Amino acid sequence: MSVSELDELGGRLLVIFDGHCGFCNGSVRWFLRRDKLDRLRFVASESPKVAELLARQGYAPGDLATGPDTILAVRDADGANERVLVRSDAAVAMLEELPGPWAGVGRVFNWVPRWVRDLEYRLIARWRYRIWGRLEMCPLPTPEERRRFL
Repeated sequence: MSVSELDELGGRLLVIFDGHCGFCNGSVRWFLRRDKLDRLRFVASESPKVAELLARQGYAPGDLATGPDTILAVRDADGANERVLVRSDAAVAMLEELPGPWAGVGRVFNWVPRWVRDLEYRLIARWRYRIWGRLEMCPLPTPEERRRFL
């Protein structure tokens, strides 16, 4: 990612999602509506902007065209303390960034053992295209939302 894009993050959690997944896109829209404190930034996993980050995290070059098969949340992207959260840990981290009761919901989910949370996550991930569909193109964000995408 370029320096200017990293500056845009400004300590925000970077969320890497499947841009072709109907469920994932719906979830991003849900988070956008509730992120009143502007703590999240989004980028589709298919974006060339995240290829270097994905490679650094061990994704094979062949995987980079379609992105990882899970959601990723990155703290301190490209920084010395870069930390990547996957599956339910990413979802919990996203909730914890939201104001009001949603941060509390994230903390409650954190009490649930990871293996239980990840089991639920994998079940949804397994069926997501069949239930919510696969999009041919990533939906375009509204003008207000564009600044929240890399």
